[in-house]
Amino acid sequence: MLAYLVVYHETGQPLLAAAAFPIGFIALLLARSELFTENFLVPVTARIAGRGSWPQRVRLWLVTLAANLVGGLVMAGLIAVALPDLRSGAATLGHHYATLGVSWRSLLLAVLAGIVITLLTRMQHASDDLGPKLVAGVAMSFALVAAQLFHSVLDSILMFTGLLGGQAAYTWSDWAQAWAGRSLATSSAASAW
Repeated sequence: MLAYLVVYHETGQPLLAAAAFPIGFIALLLARSELFTENFLVPVTARIAGRGSWPQRVRLWLVTLAANLVGGLVMAGLIAVALPDLRSGAATLGHHYATLGVSWRSLLLAVLAGIVITLLTRMQHASDDLGPKLVAGVAMSFALVAAQLFHSVLDSILMFTGLLGGQAAYTWSDWAQAWAGRSLATSSAASAW
């Protein structure tokens, strides 16, 4: 998100900024970290194979989601305070996610995001080699951001930065409504895909 905002601030070009966004997915892959919906199906598959329980899966998802949102809020605060020039861009980019509301369009943008993230996961699980995993991470994360698809955690970090920077034309209530609607849609799409 930091690279995305820096490039957007310097160029004013969302598509060029989207080309910088995959840096985060490369970091996630190399650090063996998780996004809330990134590997949503992996625990389901493990449970179907007889490993673990459904309460363990729910706990995993809730802890991962909470950690992503809290970590995103902290990162947004760091960006808003340390790099005040990025506040306006974050507010501008976050406006798209915050104000579309819950509609057929926003639902389908969330479903498409779920499909892209699920495809990313499947592509990365198809190989043990780091190279193909990196290619999948770069390609799919670029598609996610360049098309402005709705991903509950990524959108939240962008909106948090705009809100904490005090320059957003949307509210915390707008974030909560947008997040709740898209979280359900993205998770449903990942499960269905």
